[in-house]
Amino acid sequence: MKSFDFAKGSVVQEFGYDDDVNNSVRQQIETMTGQALVDEDYDDIADGAIAWWRAEDGDTDDLADLFLDVRDNLDSPASPVWLMIPGPQSEGHVRAAEIEEAADAAGLISTTTIPAGGWIAVRIAARGERR
Repeated sequence: MKSFDFAKGSVVQEFGYDDDVNNSVRQQIETMTGQALVDEDYDDIADGAIAWWRAEDGDTDDLADLFLDVRDNLDSPASPVWLMIPGPQSEGHVRAAEIEEAADAAGLISTTTIPAGGWIAVRIAARGERR
């Protein structure tokens, strides 16, 4: 798996955790940062975030709301944010157009896409930022 751009010592907030998440992806991030992931109730500043999202979690408006919630606690607009969606052949897969529409509604853009252990990781960034 490719790096998620999280630095050693970074606090990474996790949204949408459930029994179906890929624990090896979670472990990779924790190893990379040297920190345990913090949950969505964490109320301090985070250096980055991951969010697990499945089609049954809601519509495009709900996803846009999630993006806004994710960005609320971040240290800066350039902080890495990764949306984890089920792979294309998996139940709960979300189409790229839905992600782009939700990101646009939240004033963000989707950039890099990488495989993440049966999931697809989509980097969500502030407008004007490309990776």
